[in-house]
Amino acid sequence: MNAASFIAQIAPIIQRYAMQYGYQYPSAIIAQACLESAYGTSSLAYRWHNYFGIKWYRGCGRSAVNLSTKEEYTPGVLTSITSGFAVGKDMDDGVAMYFEFLTKNSRYRNLKQATSSRNYLELIKADGYATSSGYVANTYKVVETYNLTQYDQTEVKQVSYAGIVTASALRVRKSPGGEMVQVGGHDFVLPMNMVVAIDRESCGWGRVAALDAWVSLDYIKR
Repeated sequence: MNAASFIAQIAPIIQRYAMQYGYQYPSAIIAQACLESAYGTSSLAYRWHNYFGIKWYRGCGRSAVNLSTKEEYTPGVLTSITSGFAVGKDMDDGVAMYFEFLTKNSRYRNLKQATSSRNYLELIKADGYATSSGYVANTYKVVETYNLTQYDQTEVKQVSYAGIVTASALRVRKSPGGEMVQVGGHDFVLPMNMVVAIDRESCGWGRVAALDAWVSLDYIKR
């Protein structure tokens, strides 16, 4: 997998979760995934769907795999260690575990106040996410090289068109990538071939006007 194809696959997923969890600069997170996973080619990435080097921790809800890695505890000195890493089910789950990790660790709360993608990287490095002395510079270079700031554009666009549901049961969400709408304790879904009016779009999500709720445009045919 080359860099462009990896970014094309993982960027929309990261963008969706960033919006759901309230992070403003998915560009920085996409760059992290690129470097941490060697653009999806590391064994941890392609075999175990862990794209951020997330180590296993109690309460993560996932199994672990032991692998060797290197840490830079002392600037300029790499130390080889063996550690347990969390195992994801697929790319979506591998991205989800990153945001879950941030949410469960209070030291990362400041990331939602980042003022730019570079500032996000500076904050997460200071918070202890990575030991590499060149982490900020190297990761931000990926942001610049692949123009990843284009994924920071999360504005809502006004639209007006009818779409046909192509999924057998399309789940409806309260916000783009947000919580499911539930009725009677069950996820509310739209049936296949149902025609819906979409009046807003944002990051691959469309708002169903009649419901004031959002659906993935991957399953809406115009």
